[in-house]
Amino acid sequence: MRLTLLTTLAMIAFAANSVLNRLALVDAGMGPAAFAVTRLAAGAVVLGVLVWGRDGGVNPALRASLKGVAGPLSLALYMLGFSFAYVSLPAGIGALILFGGVQVTMFAGAVILREAVPPQRWLGAVLAFGGLVWLLWPGGGAAPSLAGGLLMAAAALGWGIYSLMGRDAEDALGSTAVNFLLAAPLGLLAFAILPDQITTRGVVLAILSGGVTSGLGYALWYQIVPHLGSTRAAVAQLSVPVIAMAGGMVFLSEALSLRFVIASLFVLSGVVVSMRRRR
Repeated sequence: MRLTLLTTLAMIAFAANSVLNRLALVDAGMGPAAFAVTRLAAGAVVLGVLVWGRDGGVNPALRASLKGVAGPLSLALYMLGFSFAYVSLPAGIGALILFGGVQVTMFAGAVILREAVPPQRWLGAVLAFGGLVWLLWPGGGAAPSLAGGLLMAAAALGWGIYSLMGRDAEDALGSTAVNFLLAAPLGLLAFAILPDQITTRGVVLAILSGGVTSGLGYALWYQIVPHLGSTRAAVAQLSVPVIAMAGGMVFLSEALSLRFVIASLFVLSGVVVSMRRRR
């Protein structure tokens, strides 16, 4: 029960990132590069303060992790791809590409690493992903932007790799802080190459996304992933678009539909099936 509650909290934080990103780009007029670098910087500051307060400095384990590049690169790939993709993609299609891609990445990682995948987890994945397709597939409209789709697919690859790496993290909070610290200069480089608009409201939203729903949310996720395993973690993340759409209804005045209710039942049922332990 505790693992389920913590997983739910992490999924709500992830969904909040989508809502905050959309609010910043659409309503607040913030540029995608500016949002991404502010989000990374805020996460680095908040997590750095927490680690410093806990350890009273930088401990030897964190000094060693400063030499790693895979974590910061995958985090930066996710952050930048996510922000730039939402310039041209509708929220629903973007979420489908992102979390469908994350599932593929994490299941592929499980197979490559020879992790056992019980039939019930495959069944849970099919139920959840089927619900997402029912919810988010366009009803005969124009195809989504190819550039936006590729950017979101890159974000999915980055987040999938980042989640897989979380299984080996001995210090979830410290590792997340280091990853944000080293990824922030990559975000700044992207902003220097592609400078865009900065607004006061957009900065506030980016700080909230970076410091709370990203920084603290990812630290929590790093603690959860080793107990979930790759496949259950992948299926659990399929609930995020449903939660994000619910947030869109509250904060962006999106209408509730029967299609949303039916898809939510499929997605959440798939998550429950996948999360159950075998007797």
